[in-house]
Amino acid sequence: MTSLEVRGITKRFGQLTAVERVEFSVRAGEICGFIGPNGAGKTTTMRICSTLELPDEGDVLVDGISVLEDPRAARRRIGFMPDAYGAYVNTPVLDYLDFFARAYGLYGAAKRDTLERVVAFTSLGEMLEKEISALSKGMKQRLCLAKTLLHDPPVMILDEPAAGLDPRARVELRELVRALAQMGKAILISSHILTELAEMCSTVAVIERGQIRGVGAVSDVMQSILPKTRFFLRALAGPEALERALLERPHVLDVRRERDGVTLELEGGPELQAELLAALVGAGLRPTEFTPRATNLEDVFLSLTEGKLQ
Repeated sequence: MTSLEVRGITKRFGQLTAVERVEFSVRAGEICGFIGPNGAGKTTTMRICSTLELPDEGDVLVDGISVLEDPRAARRRIGFMPDAYGAYVNTPVLDYLDFFARAYGLYGAAKRDTLERVVAFTSLGEMLEKEISALSKGMKQRLCLAKTLLHDPPVMILDEPAAGLDPRARVELRELVRALAQMGKAILISSHILTELAEMCSTVAVIERGQIRGVGAVSDVMQSILPKTRFFLRALAGPEALERALLERPHVLDVRRERDGVTLELEGGPELQAELLAALVGAGLRPTEFTPRATNLEDVFLSLTEGKLQ
């Protein structure tokens, strides 16, 4: 089931078109990484999805509810965690969460049970009496996530949640996001830390200058954008002989010496790979290692974007 469906949204600010005909969807239980350079339109898109901005064209459906036709109903199904959130620094953690629980219409036993649930999930139990100003960056992010979860939204929109976190806090946040997806929540998450997204996301949407450059399953996007495969090759004949032989072969690109072997890009699938190895064996080069070099989200990002601002 598709929980978040972005349908061709366009948003203009004066002469600037911040996003143009942006389309993608996120299914329940899915984590979609939203990546792009600064100024690409990520935050504008997320604010439209969260009912904080109105699109000039297009629409967004949250659990089948239009953010234009019924924004109140859509908003009740969204948990939006912005890249920066305001909080009274001298407010204790429990008071902060209690305030938002009441704002969501929770009282009595329902409020108590909800606070216990989100506090346990985000491991804030020992911090309840502390003032927000005394929390570390990681704990502040946990607090913001706890506040976002109070009304148990099926759709989570997280804008740069790992920004400024140390490595341990990033790992802990990643585990929390994975747990939310396992609960069946649809999660749209943006981050500049592409390695973090690669380890948790099943789908990706790449945006630049307000337009979607690639969208789909991570593996599919990588295959469609980066059809060439990079390998490391080592042989008993040595890197110099390998390099000469490879440069004469069709479908072999970008041959470079590396340590005691070479790296190369090869256009084609398993059949061409087998033919190449057979030819090297036949030439007496005696290959001993043929290892693929995995592509990643950073490769996709660099291939799809030019880094230009609008």
